[in-house]
Amino acid sequence: MDLILISLLPFLGSLGVALAARAPRMAHAALAGSFSLAALLLVLAKAPAVLAGQDISARIEWVPAIGLNVSYFLDPLGLMFAGLILGIGLLIIIYAAFYLSAADSSARFLSFLMLFQGAMLGIVMSDNILLLLVFWELTSLSSFLLIGFWRHLAEGRQGARMALAVTGGGGLALIAGMLVLGNIAGSYELTEILGAGEVIQASPLYPVALVLILIGCFTKSAQFPFQFWLPQAMAAPTPVSAYLHSATMVKAGVFLLARLWPVLAGTDLWFYLVATTGLVTMLVGAAIALFKTDLKALLAYSTVSHLGLLTMLFGFGTPMAAIVGVFHILNHATFKAALFMNAGIVDHEVGTRDTRQLGGLLHLMPIAATLGIVAALSMAGIPPLNGFLSKEMMLEEAAHTAWAGSAWLVPVLVTLAALLSAAYSFRYIVAVYFGPRRTDYPKTPHDPGIGLWGPPAALVVLVVLIGLFPQTLAGPLVQAVSGAVIGGEPPAYKLALWHGFNAALLMSVLAVAGGALVLWRFGLAERIWQRLPVPVAKDLFERFIAGLVQGCRWLSDGINNGSLQRTLFVFFLATLALGAEGMSGGSYAAGTRETLPASPITVIAWLALIAGVVAVVVSEHKRFLALIYISVVGLIVSLGFIYLSAPDLALTQISVEVVTILLLLLALNLLPKITLPRSASVRHVRDAVLAIGAGGGVGWLAYAVMTRAPNDPISAFHWAQSKPGGGGTNVVNVTLVDFRGFDTFGEIIVLGIAALAIYALLQTATRGASGARLLAWIPDIVRSPERHPMMLVVASRLILPIAIVVALHIFLRGHNLPGGGFIAGLVFAIAMLIQFMASGFEWAEERRRTERHALIAFGVLIAAATGLGSLAFGAPFLTSAFGYFHFPVVGEVELATALLFDIGVALTVVGAVLLALGQLSNIAQRAEKLETPKEAMDIDPTREAEAQR
Repeated sequence: MDLILISLLPFLGSLGVALAARAPRMAHAALAGSFSLAALLLVLAKAPAVLAGQDISARIEWVPAIGLNVSYFLDPLGLMFAGLILGIGLLIIIYAAFYLSAADSSARFLSFLMLFQGAMLGIVMSDNILLLLVFWELTSLSSFLLIGFWRHLAEGRQGARMALAVTGGGGLALIAGMLVLGNIAGSYELTEILGAGEVIQASPLYPVALVLILIGCFTKSAQFPFQFWLPQAMAAPTPVSAYLHSATMVKAGVFLLARLWPVLAGTDLWFYLVATTGLVTMLVGAAIALFKTDLKALLAYSTVSHLGLLTMLFGFGTPMAAIVGVFHILNHATFKAALFMNAGIVDHEVGTRDTRQLGGLLHLMPIAATLGIVAALSMAGIPPLNGFLSKEMMLEEAAHTAWAGSAWLVPVLVTLAALLSAAYSFRYIVAVYFGPRRTDYPKTPHDPGIGLWGPPAALVVLVVLIGLFPQTLAGPLVQAVSGAVIGGEPPAYKLALWHGFNAALLMSVLAVAGGALVLWRFGLAERIWQRLPVPVAKDLFERFIAGLVQGCRWLSDGINNGSLQRTLFVFFLATLALGAEGMSGGSYAAGTRETLPASPITVIAWLALIAGVVAVVVSEHKRFLALIYISVVGLIVSLGFIYLSAPDLALTQISVEVVTILLLLLALNLLPKITLPRSASVRHVRDAVLAIGAGGGVGWLAYAVMTRAPNDPISAFHWAQSKPGGGGTNVVNVTLVDFRGFDTFGEIIVLGIAALAIYALLQTATRGASGARLLAWIPDIVRSPERHPMMLVVASRLILPIAIVVALHIFLRGHNLPGGGFIAGLVFAIAMLIQFMASGFEWAEERRRTERHALIAFGVLIAAATGLGSLAFGAPFLTSAFGYFHFPVVGEVELATALLFDIGVALTVVGAVLLALGQLSNIAQRAEKLETPKEAMDIDPTREAEAQR
């Protein structure tokens, strides 16, 4: 279970930092860092066993019916990525503590960062592809929060939206591809899928699964033509760029390519799709990076280029290329994270990242200069640094790779990309640290404290040590990880600085010399680049989105013109058509169950129900009267439940009727009193025919179901297990809180959301056009001069304690007799409604001590905590437990965990009703107090401007 703890620690850290938001800033970093460090130590403790080939896994069944389980496994590939995620994450936390300004919320930042860290850990350790997809989407959401952390910057908000749109869209394709892959393999467990390579590649669905999965990988790892979102994300704070866009998020796609390499690689389709995309991305990213003047933009496009390099290596489909890809993942994470942090130091201390305002910082910032130069030289592939080793091995693989029968195309293009990579690396060094000192720096340059240069220094030390001692420091890890990627024993190889005179050395010399030449003649190269008709991918994306929105708006306007009647007509017509088609093509047979004779009282109630429904339709233009008829319909339905021996349903129906009718009466008071002109008679006939057809179809369906002979109905299980399994004799309540507790949990969440929606929609009711209408409203009926009659006030206050006792009685008896949390909550809400009606909004509000939003939140949280408690004992979510206990005087008492769940239900119901009631009452009160058009409009220019933005 250690793997589950490792996965949970970042999420616990995120919650802990959020709860400690008022603590000092350094306390936030210490708290977040302690959780990351704890998870890192647990991972390192597993490293010897993992590298030795031991199988480490953990599994909890979640939704086994669909193959979704909380299952983790830690192999060498997952170990390496987990180490990078947690190790670099710990350095980023330290760096961010000193980088963020006092105006930035460190608690909010670190909470988002830990949330992202947990999502990435989930991806690399998941053994279930459905669980992996959950974490995959969580990385998109958490990265959206991090990229848009500086909400006051328009480019930050735009970059966050773009990243979410691209990676989220790719995530949808990945979901489809993974489902196809799991369907082919017959399992959603990765360890089983990885052993079904031959079956997967032999399947006719292999190309479909491959293309869909690649779309998800390419969008996440910013591969061409999706590379444009990554540079736009550079509007985020530098710690985000150093973490997400060098070592973690953008490598998620590369990780998935490596993870699925044993079952997807090795085919021509894989080679041409993956290797070609990687090669193009490598070349395009390097070319654009060379001419960027913003340091983070330069590093962003260089990241795109190196991600293309990794994708190309895994796309080659050979074991040796996969080994090189694994090695470069490690090297790139070290020097690129260090470079991003170095760019952040320059920006933090000099006040700009623009190369046109930089230069001459070598002697002004010697520590930062040393770190930046070493990391950039590694990125350029200069010995004896780690970037040189993996670049040489990459060039060697490219030199022996043919594309479409051409033996020279891949080596030439790869050499050109390496040349551009060396050029932009040299440019970073020269533009920032060499040249004459300037006199117009935005701030006085100086080296920062160890809090900023310490984290990149730790990575630069690794850059040097891995370069000098590759076989000792990185050899065992690369060997083990390569075996996990390949799915077998890797071929013989050696990590060394010198491999003799070969094609790779010649290509490397040409790349470095060419890069120096390009830098020397950079002005000429820049003028040529500016004259090239290079399309801007960001602009193309924005035009595409604008066109898509316009097309969707045209389609939506063509289908839906805003008429509710038209929408309902189309809906019911389509439903009837689908039902008719299903019946005509099905094997329906008339039911054989005998019907029961209808008693006179039943016939009378049925006729009354019909009359009430007809009365609602006829009097629809008289809203108050129609509402009364609706209440009559509800009352008759309640009587039907009583007649059919369903007292729980009857109590619920009556309580709901009282609450909804009272709330509707209050809302009705605010609606316009003028009814719109009626439709033409032809439309009335059309709607009547449709209504009769729909009603007749539903009635016939009910008759068909009720006359069908029962065949092992599920109700038999509920009857048999209500007492022994749920501890209650009231089958309805036991079903709601135990057998189908998950449904009830979802329903109270929906109820809470509905109440919040009512609250939000009515927030602006007294402003703008609606406020003006309320101001012009003239009551259409004579009102009593006595707004709060004394008899009603006294009676309501006497009723309140009685109603509370009744609600408590109904709540406590619910598990064995008619009642329960839902009905008790409604009864209590009715008592509060009466107080508002009798004594008015102001009187009731002055005496309210509980926040209505908090009631909804506590209700949902209590219900969720009750359900999660069962997981701690190895039982499914919301499984209830019960027992019998003997108390002095009281005697034997049954206690069940379902009682806690019912408390959550009751609190949510009370909170939802009171929130709607309070908002409606507040609007009514404010409407009466509006005196001038200015008060009615209630326009705050600043707030209006913000709303428009």
